[in-house]
Amino acid sequence: MARDPLASISTVATPQNQPIPGRADQVKNAAGGYVHAKDTWNRLEDFLLLGTSGGTYYVGQDKLTSENADVLFEAIAEDGPRVVALLTDISTARPPRAPKNRPALFALAAAYAKGDPGTRQAAKLALPKVARTTDHLATFFGYHKNLGGKSTGRGTAPVVGRSLRTALGSWFLEGAPDDVAFRVCKAAQRRTPAREAFALRDVLRIAHPSADTPQRRTLFGWIAGNVSDDEARDELPAVDRFLTAKAVTTPAEAARVVGEARVPWEFLPDAMLREPSVWEALVDTIGMTALIRNLARMTRIGTLTPMGDATARAAARLRDPAAVVRARVHPMDAWLAMRVYASGRSLPNRRAEVQRWKPLPAILDALEETYEHAFGTVRPSGRRLLVAVDSSGSMGHSPLTVGGSPLGTAYEVASAMAVMLARIERENVHLIDVDTSVHASRVTPRTNLREIATWRPSGGGTDLSLPFTWAKDVKLNVDGIVVFTDNETWAGRSHPSQALTAYRHAVNPATRVVVSAMTAAGYTIADPGDLGVLNVVGLDASLPLVVNGFLRG
Repeated sequence: MARDPLASISTVATPQNQPIPGRADQVKNAAGGYVHAKDTWNRLEDFLLLGTSGGTYYVGQDKLTSENADVLFEAIAEDGPRVVALLTDISTARPPRAPKNRPALFALAAAYAKGDPGTRQAAKLALPKVARTTDHLATFFGYHKNLGGKSTGRGTAPVVGRSLRTALGSWFLEGAPDDVAFRVCKAAQRRTPAREAFALRDVLRIAHPSADTPQRRTLFGWIAGNVSDDEARDELPAVDRFLTAKAVTTPAEAARVVGEARVPWEFLPDAMLREPSVWEALVDTIGMTALIRNLARMTRIGTLTPMGDATARAAARLRDPAAVVRARVHPMDAWLAMRVYASGRSLPNRRAEVQRWKPLPAILDALEETYEHAFGTVRPSGRRLLVAVDSSGSMGHSPLTVGGSPLGTAYEVASAMAVMLARIERENVHLIDVDTSVHASRVTPRTNLREIATWRPSGGGTDLSLPFTWAKDVKLNVDGIVVFTDNETWAGRSHPSQALTAYRHAVNPATRVVVSAMTAAGYTIADPGDLGVLNVVGLDASLPLVVNGFLRG
């Protein structure tokens, strides 16, 4: 009997290199397999959380950046105020959801440059919330120039309309006058992403904000150079502390001012911040998050040394559970800090020299304790959970980066996230690795996070139907399945969404699924029409809590 070609058409089990019959929402991924396209808003959220630094195994950084910028512009055209609301939520979340604020600042600049009047109004109100520092404002300013600002040809001064002038002016009006003075004193000058000079004095002249109090009028006059230092320090305590700090000429004076006046490190002259003894005084006074961020600097210049007194004091602060909880340090933040510090290098911008340091074991040990304490009072979901980490070859490609410091490959980051979930859920978790077969995972709740840096993926192809097929075959009854992946699946005989349906029919119809993307590639293995599936991204600091809440319903 002749072969019936129609017998090969199946919506139950379709090879991943073919689309599921009748599904118009599928697209071909970079590896050649068919997956589900994420909608504009999910893609935009991925970009705001992950950015595009480093690209992926299949897609270079420039192409990935261009694709995500196009998605952003589409979203602004569709619903600009919604874009502004989303980027504001991500930028201002506590604990932080995104490791870097630049994607949000870029999106805000794009909303202002490309949005309709309603979008620009929303962006105007959001600016002081998203651009919280001079560095943020300089970044927004530079992005806006590239996207829609018209330059006068003199430095960074653009031609701006009333709306943008009002928005820039709102930065100087957000908060009490002394709080604004504190922000100004921390950094009056920065550079834009294009490395152009940026000064708050110039912004003030562009914006012409109206002072609402005598104190603020004094502040504006001082920034513009029309009010003397003596008059400003009489009115504004932050200016007094700043001028006191700026007047120091020796490391000994700087250390004394830090101890007596408790001035922040940003107030001190740049020359003093290259002195080990000054940072030795700052170890006890700077905030916990500032301490964590400056560990590399203090190691590089020699403040933190093997068995040194400053090292012991810094480590003691990092080990203090009450201080970690007060500072609301998130486990993801602690892990990112550990990876950045352990990398021994950073490149904040491509035109600067690479900064290098030799990580100290005592500080790495203390950061591990910070990580442990950061879990605080996280409540486990109480649900049975299968966690599958994609261990295919593409997951071992170029490392994900933060601030020019390599965090590790997508596989390392995924494994670290799996450790965090195992740490929360304990005995209710079973972990596996998958490529074109299922492998035992090395992850346990007590896995040493530094150990993960030596791990390599098993390699080979990708079949992300396997977590569901394997669970069905072994009759593993779980309430939730979490998959960490770059979504570049192609090798299976059925699609992941089909395998999930089969698992639900055979084992547990109520099982929920979380797919965590390691890159902002714009597609997912999950069926977007399945209300029991949630798409998230791997560097979202709220991931463990989101998974926890989703599994509890």
